[in-house]
Amino acid sequence: MIHWLGSLFGLFGVVAFGAIVPVVPTGAAVSGAAALAFHTEPLVLVLVVAFGAAGAYVGDLVMYAVCRAGGEKLARRLRWLRDEEHLASVKERLQDRQVPVLLVSRLIPGGRVPVLLAAAFLGMPWHTFVIANLPACALWATVYAGIGLAGGSIFPEPWQGVVAAVLLIVVVTLVVGRIQKRREAKAKAIST
Repeated sequence: MIHWLGSLFGLFGVVAFGAIVPVVPTGAAVSGAAALAFHTEPLVLVLVVAFGAAGAYVGDLVMYAVCRAGGEKLARRLRWLRDEEHLASVKERLQDRQVPVLLVSRLIPGGRVPVLLAAAFLGMPWHTFVIANLPACALWATVYAGIGLAGGSIFPEPWQGVVAAVLLIVVVTLVVGRIQKRREAKAKAIST
């Protein structure tokens, strides 16, 4: 288990960095680590979830701080506010149901950053965000570790499980992205 310590801290760093710079495949990192742990030391799976969730949590705190400090100007400069109507609907949902929206945003590829921006623009108090984001990060890490566990249990070699988990994450992300683009296109077509 000691030889896993460096890898777990590496996982924490990758996930935290990926939560701040949302182009890093953080879900794939957790899934891959879980698939590898399944084949080498199954008890480490719990630590994969813990370190993945902790990395996501710390990264989200940094992102939330950046969103609160930089506000709308920063968001526009980074082109995160492409669709004002979408952001308005996210703000509305956040006002009604903060914890469920944070939970869901963590699980939908590309859904987290708009929700963090909306929460920052609404002025969601720090203590509310800190508490509401805990279960969101824990659920996210558990789901992606579960995907890695499934990949690791299906294939006999650790590398096969890691590749399968990463490919599954990429496919799910692409499918969800296309579904979202189609919904947005339909919504624009209806509004015009």
